[in-house]
Amino acid sequence: MAESKQRKNRRTRGKTETKKSPLNDADPKELKDLGLEDDSLPLWYRATMIGLMILGLLWLIVYYITQGAAPVPGAGGWNIIIGFSIAMVGFFMTMRWK
Repeated sequence: MAESKQRKNRRTRGKTETKKSPLNDADPKELKDLGLEDDSLPLWYRATMIGLMILGLLWLIVYYITQGAAPVPGAGGWNIIIGFSIAMVGFFMTMRWK
C-alpha cells in the first residue's frame, strides 16, 4: 500500500536536502554579451502603420455615412476597395513588428 503524504513529511521534517543544479554554477550573461541587437521598429514606422489602419477605417466610415458622396464621389463602389487597401497596407506593416 502507498504511504501517505503525511508519513513522508514526518520522515523528512528535520532533514534539509539541497539539490544540486548545473545552472547554479553557470556564469550570468548579459544581452550585450550574446550579440543581440535592438530590433524594435522606429517610431515613424509604428506611427505610419497605425495611421494607415486608422485612415483606411475612416475612409470606409466617411463613405458609408455620406452614402457615397465622399471621400471620392467619382469612384463609387471603389471607395470600399480603396479604404480596405489603405488599411491592409497598415496591417501588412505589422508583420515586421518585434
